[in-house]
Amino acid sequence: MPLHTGTHDYADGETLCEGYVAHESTHDGPRPCVLIAHAWDGQNAIIRAMAERFAAQGYVGFALDVYGKGVRGDVTGDNSHLMGPFLEDRALLRRRMCAALEAARRHPRVDPTRIAVLGYCFGGLCALDLARAAPEGLRGAVSVHGMLHAPRLGPQPPISASILLLHGWEDPTAKPDAVLAIARELTDAGADWQLQAYGHAMHAFTFPGANRPEVGIQHHPVAAGRADAALRTFLAQVLDEAAPSRGQAGGSEPGHG
Repeated sequence: MPLHTGTHDYADGETLCEGYVAHESTHDGPRPCVLIAHAWDGQNAIIRAMAERFAAQGYVGFALDVYGKGVRGDVTGDNSHLMGPFLEDRALLRRRMCAALEAARRHPRVDPTRIAVLGYCFGGLCALDLARAAPEGLRGAVSVHGMLHAPRLGPQPPISASILLLHGWEDPTAKPDAVLAIARELTDAGADWQLQAYGHAMHAFTFPGANRPEVGIQHHPVAAGRADAALRTFLAQVLDEAAPSRGQAGGSEPGHG
């Protein structure tokens, strides 16, 4: 299937961001869009390849950029200096995610009423924070071995997007108390949410290169396969033409941060 790929610049205030967009080149009409939030190492070849895989499935794949154009980390290194400012300022993270969503909504190939966001690790937190903002057009949000703690930005408005949490039960970055806390949070916000927790799976369980079990990071191919199947089903459901029902407007995975 022929694909069109390319960069797509957009701005959050004075910060220029560089998205990467992939879609079928033979389809003229607007398509549902999967926004992809990167892990702590920033947008990279793994995330761009993921956008292309979603495009091959008939979506517009939009790999967003939290850090800003040209700001990229090390796939195998410590990227705390990049991620840290957004963990400390969740209002900034929310603004950056909303800017990415608006860029996707304005893209001529995107149906602005059929968008879902997906993220791994830090990207999972990004996806959840976008859903917490309750923006127009967002139908679904998926966190895969993501951070789960609430942003504490004041009263939480009702969350209209459906939420899917794909979680390794042995993940040290989101222990059982954090899972229970987000279950309460999403329930109180009236969200349509679901959780799949995989026994014996650690952080970054979808990433084939993860092999540091001594710190709770380990690839788990069985859990990864189950998570991929759940993700595909969820996206098909929430991005279906007739999906809105709760007041909505309408392979290898990334690293371990």
